[in-house]
Amino acid sequence: MRLMNTVWSQRGVLRDDLATPQEALTWLRVNGLPTASVNSAERGAVVELRTALRTAAAHLAGETRVSGLEADPTVIATGDVEAALTVINECSPAAPAGHLALVDGQVQWRNAAPGSTVEDAMAAIATAATAVLLGPDAARLRACHGPRCVLYFTQDHPRRQWCSSACGNRARAARHYRRHQGSAS
Repeated sequence: MRLMNTVWSQRGVLRDDLATPQEALTWLRVNGLPTASVNSAERGAVVELRTALRTAAAHLAGETRVSGLEADPTVIATGDVEAALTVINECSPAAPAGHLALVDGQVQWRNAAPGSTVEDAMAAIATAATAVLLGPDAARLRACHGPRCVLYFTQDHPRRQWCSSACGNRARAARHYRRHQGSAS
């Protein structure tokens, strides 16, 4: 979910947390995948995996929203879910087993060894994504219906429609504005 949501909308402009190799490296490290380095081609591969995951999520969530953005390059062409699944499957088999590590005085499980490759990180992400796409949470995967939002979330309450309370507030404010604009004219 975190990789899928590295692309987001801010005031109608699509933002990308993986825009450069350095940003991709930082994101991987912050998310427990201590990769040694990321070059442009590897960054492109991570973005391709993200696009595939977003396409699979859009299919599972029954994506009907219009993102409100002029072009949303974060989803593979509608109906090309098979191509997205191929990308995910190509990454999954190489998942590293992981290891125990001492972090801030506590023993924790780490998915990848320090200095591992981008392929190891992508394999760990693809394996985790496979568990989400096939597990009990797959039926609760939703696309946020907030104005111009392009994020996905796991619905933890039957009435939840938004990825965050901020998106919910924007949706309610927009609905209120539309109602009152109609009555004013």
